[in-house]
Amino acid sequence: MLALSPQPLESMSSPDPLETLGRWLSARTYSFVTVTPATHARVNARSDSLEARSVEDVFGWSRPFRPALLPREVLSLLDAAAAIEARGDLLASRVRYSTLGADLYVHSAYPTEAADSVFFGPDTYRFASLIASTLAGYKARAPSCIVDVGCGSGAGGIVARRTMGGGSRLVLADINPGALHCAKINAALAGVDAEVLEADLFAGVDTPIDLIVANPPYLADPLARLYRDGGGEHGSALSLRIVREGLARLATGGMLVLYTGSCIVRGEDRLRRAVEVEAKRASAKLSYRELDPDVFGEELSRPGYEDVDRIAVVAAVFESMPA
Repeated sequence: MLALSPQPLESMSSPDPLETLGRWLSARTYSFVTVTPATHARVNARSDSLEARSVEDVFGWSRPFRPALLPREVLSLLDAAAAIEARGDLLASRVRYSTLGADLYVHSAYPTEAADSVFFGPDTYRFASLIASTLAGYKARAPSCIVDVGCGSGAGGIVARRTMGGGSRLVLADINPGALHCAKINAALAGVDAEVLEADLFAGVDTPIDLIVANPPYLADPLARLYRDGGGEHGSALSLRIVREGLARLATGGMLVLYTGSCIVRGEDRLRRAVEVEAKRASAKLSYRELDPDVFGEELSRPGYEDVDRIAVVAAVFESMPA
């Protein structure tokens, strides 16, 4: 049986039940690092992992649980958020909470099979690390407008805003209403002021942008899940759109930080070649490097990847230079 929260739930109430639940978890020092779906499946398949025994099992590992495991108030919050479902005699949460640094992020429960799932995982941690390290020497520029495009959980924008400090305007933009719901809650949990915008890339942002951060989907997904399918050849189309349209929206001296995947085809990084063309066209400075040489190797057995050697995770950082 779980220990009750150090603070009563009533003292942490907010307009959104998932925000209240997040504050309850934070108050009891909840911590969970979300792993890859493949690792998640292997761990949950163990004989001692079939049913939740702790709050981390419920809200991290997405394991079914007996109603008596959670306080009634917590069950009520899940019910109010339409975030609970029956699995035989057990219940299961439709959301997960992950920790990144000192912050807590709500996102979709495992498995993320729905087309509008909100994903959070190892890519998110690497993306956040890239933003923090890239912006470490950028603070003096004090951007007035930060946009996290295709924001998902909002982690990238929240980390960027935290790193830069000051009063920067933060816009969390996505075409997925479910992602924006999570992003709004996560910004509130982090104590970061943010605007959420349902838009295709930069539509609706009416000012020059000083800093763009993006972690778009970069695979060719047969299920066409929004967080996973990047479109075009090998899933690279959305990444290229973000570069092309983002560079056109950057203020002078602005920066675009792109975390994405690139298929290496017969030794050639085709994404690198394409973004180099875009940087030259926009007279922007480009820094490009591999962060991980081999991810999602299981995808190579799928149709469309027959000519791919490997999928690399890459960082492409663009700076808009004065004319």
